[in-house]
Amino acid sequence: MIILGIDPGTQVTGFGVVMLTKSKLTYVDSGIIELSNKWSLFQKLEKIYDSIVDLVELHKPTECAIENIFYSQNVNSALKLGHARGAAILGALHHNLKVAEYSPKEMKMAVVGNGNAAKEQVQFMVKQILNLKLEMTLDESDGLGLAICHAHRLGSPRASVKSWTAFIKMHPERVKK
Repeated sequence: MIILGIDPGTQVTGFGVVMLTKSKLTYVDSGIIELSNKWSLFQKLEKIYDSIVDLVELHKPTECAIENIFYSQNVNSALKLGHARGAAILGALHHNLKVAEYSPKEMKMAVVGNGNAAKEQVQFMVKQILNLKLEMTLDESDGLGLAICHAHRLGSPRASVKSWTAFIKMHPERVKK
């Protein structure tokens, strides 16, 4: 399974692609989508959408993980970030990817073990988990972190339910009698 992680932004959008085979994660690709300050919001959204479509067509992921909007005191910034997320999500959905959302705290908890970790700690752990030596931006490592977070959630049988009782009801075939 190939997972695309996206850290959306209106200045820079980070992305990371990992492959999950059984319980092993392998680095595939990562980078940033740079968005010029000279562009209108609409031009930036088009670039995000087109870039996500290109990544999906290149790597053929089946799952996509994107950062959820966190509360911001600047409403205008939050709205623009919401537009960037929408463009990225639409690029994934137009290629029938399953999209999952994770808060920054959820991603940091999955990657670092601390929901309040600094971006630099996330970057360090992403490199450790994927055994990487390459230099990367913080946005790029956040994209990879989101893909790693999603891979961890996929491996957890309780990822989509609130309790073991609910899981057993959803999957009676997995209970040994």
